[in-house]
Amino acid sequence: MFSLSLTAQINTDRVLLMGRNALYYEDYVLAIQRFNMVINAKPWLGEPYFYRALAKFYLEDYQGAEIDCNNAVERNPYALNHYVLRALCRINQNRYALAEEDYQKAIGINPLDHNSWHNIVLCQIELKEYERADSSLDVMLRHWGKETEQYTMKAQVSLLRTDTVQAEKWADRALELDEYDGKAWSMKAMFQGNRKEYKEAEASLDKAIVQLPRTAGLYVNRALARYNQDNLRGAMSDYDACLDLEPRNYLAHYNRGLLRAQVGEDNLAIEDFNFVLSLEPDNTIALYNRALLLDNIGDYNGAIRDISAVIKDYPEFWDGYRQRAAIKRKIGDVNGAERDEFKVLQARLDAAAGKKHPVRTRKKSEHNIEDYAALVEEDEHEEENEYVSEYRGKVQNRQTELQPEPIYSLTYYKRDSETNTYVAYCPELEKLNAAHTFPRQLYLTNNEAPLTAKQTETHQTSAEALQEQIEQAEQPGSNSADRNLHLRRALDYYHIRDFENGVFEMTHLLQMNGPDPLALILRAQCRYAQLEVSRTTASASDLRFGYLMALQDYSKASDLMPDVPFLYYNIGCVQVQLADYVAAQKSFTRALELDSHFPSAYYGRGVAYILGGQTEQGLSDLSQAGEYGLYTAYNLIKKYSKEKKSQD
Repeated sequence: MFSLSLTAQINTDRVLLMGRNALYYEDYVLAIQRFNMVINAKPWLGEPYFYRALAKFYLEDYQGAEIDCNNAVERNPYALNHYVLRALCRINQNRYALAEEDYQKAIGINPLDHNSWHNIVLCQIELKEYERADSSLDVMLRHWGKETEQYTMKAQVSLLRTDTVQAEKWADRALELDEYDGKAWSMKAMFQGNRKEYKEAEASLDKAIVQLPRTAGLYVNRALARYNQDNLRGAMSDYDACLDLEPRNYLAHYNRGLLRAQVGEDNLAIEDFNFVLSLEPDNTIALYNRALLLDNIGDYNGAIRDISAVIKDYPEFWDGYRQRAAIKRKIGDVNGAERDEFKVLQARLDAAAGKKHPVRTRKKSEHNIEDYAALVEEDEHEEENEYVSEYRGKVQNRQTELQPEPIYSLTYYKRDSETNTYVAYCPELEKLNAAHTFPRQLYLTNNEAPLTAKQTETHQTSAEALQEQIEQAEQPGSNSADRNLHLRRALDYYHIRDFENGVFEMTHLLQMNGPDPLALILRAQCRYAQLEVSRTTASASDLRFGYLMALQDYSKASDLMPDVPFLYYNIGCVQVQLADYVAAQKSFTRALELDSHFPSAYYGRGVAYILGGQTEQGLSDLSQAGEYGLYTAYNLIKKYSKEKKSQD
């Protein structure tokens, strides 16, 4: 059996695989340790440098990741991924020219790498080389002329070149190709808002939000459209929605504070302006608005304090003197009030200008204190540049195909969830935990937490120490194995992502002791975990064989524990991987017969129905999963409702 200790000779292929396993499961520190071992043993290989760079990238060590990418490129200058990852590292350091060079090398290797072309354009935009960006988009249109992304990017470049007419034409072209393009609807709303077509802008933003419900800026924009139609409550609800997504959004707090003041919610408005001032203590406009609110609730000293700070910066702000005079009279400071009133009277005598009409909105960069009551909007319409790469987001989310939720696994570590609070039950696990023979409580979860470096080291040490205990407990010629010791070591192997040794450990236990549900479950989860990592690299026949072995283990475990819902759920997940959708539907149904409040089973059956061509039944199950707290179901509902509509 392979030893985890540092020895003169190591199986570098095994260690590299373990590192990739750890990377997939977000155990980045453990992954780096594994790749270090391979690099020390075979420093001429480019692959471990690339994977170590990827682990550092996810830990946001972009400088260190770039250095590793340099080593990977030096050892293998023909691997597209080496340039792509290095480009992303450089982008995160605002080194756009060097990033573009890497993407140019990437398309030299694969001229039709769509992601690299997309990011080349964004780098050119960041470098303000708009003509080159436009030319790059022309190349993309020749290759991918039916994708709306190129047209919305064309619109963005036209805006940056101050050609709003052409920009709107490109956005309209995108909507002709795809009426569900949220970004194009957002742009359309901007053009309509500039023409003061607020009703039309609101309708466009409604459509954008349906497609991009997690984009906070869309709610801010719709709030302004509603405000300009005097729909104050509607605008406030949009600011609430924005702050649910981005609790520190400056515009939403500021504008919601103004609207709350208009409808008499003074204390709530003060909370918003307190937040704004915590971000910008010198924001005199926010300070003056807070002063007016403090006056309303009777905090006269606080109001005078704020107005005095404003007047210090704007000594000719006559509304400020007038307001402060009124407050001073309320607290009996007649002399102070008269001094402020005299300044206002003197200003009136000196004034020659006519009355200024107040504005409804102002740009964020405009700080005219006279416009203190105006709502704020961004200075320019700026699209957030979203660089595309398979390395954005979690590694395991690269596959975008329709999949059930993760299987339920035995683990010491789980994440707490505020939404899906379902607790899976296993009688054998309850017995094991009740006996208190393991170092800590075991959980059954499909939401595992990654390990810290200290936890990883603990399990690695434990796996080695248990070998001696097992040898002492099992004398030569013994016909049985110490169940708990083997289960503990298999769990140690699982947690340090050495799935092969985990399978070996449980196979040995089953051969010695006979059928054991926990051993079968643990062996199946080790097999399944390894297959998840290998899905994009292993052959179809190897994958099929591996999933069949995992399915066999879960089926044997369910024979031993026939009334345990999560086992049928796990069986269904494996059957989906085997493309046996009818069998998967039956397995998920059996899980729901045993527990009708099992959200992941509804989700899994919904996926199996859709993959089997029964979209309507699938949408119904996904809706049920959403009701029980699996909110990711709504993303699939949106996507496949759209597909169903187009088919109808």
